[in-house]
Amino acid sequence: MRLDKLLAHAGYGSRKDVKALIKKGRVSLNGELAKNPEVHVNPDTDIVLADGEKAEYVKYVYLLMNKPAGGISATTDPHGQDKTVSDLAFELTGVWGLFPVGRLDKDATGLLILTNDGILGHRATSPKKNADKVYAVEVSGELTERDILAFKERIKLDDGYLCREAFLEIMSSGLVSRALVTLTEGKFHQVKRMFQALGKSVISLKRVSFCGIELPEDLPEGECRPLTEVELGKIAHLLAEE
Repeated sequence: MRLDKLLAHAGYGSRKDVKALIKKGRVSLNGELAKNPEVHVNPDTDIVLADGEKAEYVKYVYLLMNKPAGGISATTDPHGQDKTVSDLAFELTGVWGLFPVGRLDKDATGLLILTNDGILGHRATSPKKNADKVYAVEVSGELTERDILAFKERIKLDDGYLCREAFLEIMSSGLVSRALVTLTEGKFHQVKRMFQALGKSVISLKRVSFCGIELPEDLPEGECRPLTEVELGKIAHLLAEE
């Protein structure tokens, strides 16, 4: 694999960060100063040091992204017109093959986990895992206690699907209302369709939490970083046998 990919896998930052590290002469390969981030290395036999410490290749990568509006939650765009979150992750980290865990609508923003761990990708979307997802929404129209009850008593979508029990917390109500929505499932455009069933339309949608992992306030939209050990602990149950 390429040197910059190994360093990214080892947690030394984005592809831009890694290139800067190499350019500053802080990386060595088999005892010699590394100059080319694209040089191929063998993680099993080559010795890569960054600031004097051995860079250990990590098989699985887990990133937390603050997804920007317009990004497609997929590995490829079948129409070849829009940038996917996998494309963006590669640009930021230099790591190929990352895919989103679940999805966010194209115009939605917020917390999205990307990984190359297929087990996590499969089990995070399994209904058996009850993975909590929290969304901050703005909707047109006034929200009331009746809407809170409707979410709790299960909303039927336009195709007849009966949603699981969900929770609506009204933050403000008026011509434009703001609320938090908590779901344990993720059907196509589900949040938007739930509000449509109540005669309201979603103006903006942002995921702020997944499995207890909160969207960091200091992570700019369109950026990503590795999950912390604490955050990995919060999704450990998703990797457990079903």
